[in-house]
Amino acid sequence: MASNLPLTFNHLFIRRKKYDTPVFQSRHPALNEYIAGAVKAITDELALGTVDKVVVVIKSADEKPLERFIFALRNTLQVEPYNKDTSVEGAISAASLGQYFRSFLVKLNMIEAQLGQLYSDDLSFAIVLELQDDKAPTSTQGKDPPPWIPASTPHTTAGAAETAELHMVRAVDTGIINLSLAVQESEYKLNQEREIESKGKQKAV
Repeated sequence: MASNLPLTFNHLFIRRKKYDTPVFQSRHPALNEYIAGAVKAITDELALGTVDKVVVVIKSADEKPLERFIFALRNTLQVEPYNKDTSVEGAISAASLGQYFRSFLVKLNMIEAQLGQLYSDDLSFAIVLELQDDKAPTSTQGKDPPPWIPASTPHTTAGAAETAELHMVRAVDTGIINLSLAVQESEYKLNQEREIESKGKQKAV
């Protein structure tokens, strides 16, 4: 008999190591399928040079954005598919890339200490792809459904309030793609923190 209880973090993720750094790996089949589909669709758009940002948004039970993990990308060099194995002068070597990826993961683990607490246990996330202003997502060929659906504006970076707090994590120039990572705490989350802290102080008086 299937349980109606919500899945916990430990049901969904397991501790692993990547680039010699502790990470959490998805262990749930449905979540694995979602992530794999999103990664493939992002890869397709990256190959076309249309991507501006990839955003992982953490949401409350009522779909309010709490945190946005923002991967900003900029192609500095267009490489045709038939030239993908050609070396690029001045580009980071494959061996060095591993060290850069490791530093991203280390900084990402460290940023948690700078972020305010997420008070709700009933959280979800979505992967949002933001394209360059003059680009449109590719259409699906055949009968398969499109890999993307329109994003809810509050979940995007354009929907962020001016009072949202941005924490820069890391930036790297590979010689082909420039990549930066930042974490944004939403106005809704910050207001929620202030309300909880205010109630705590009132009880302490």
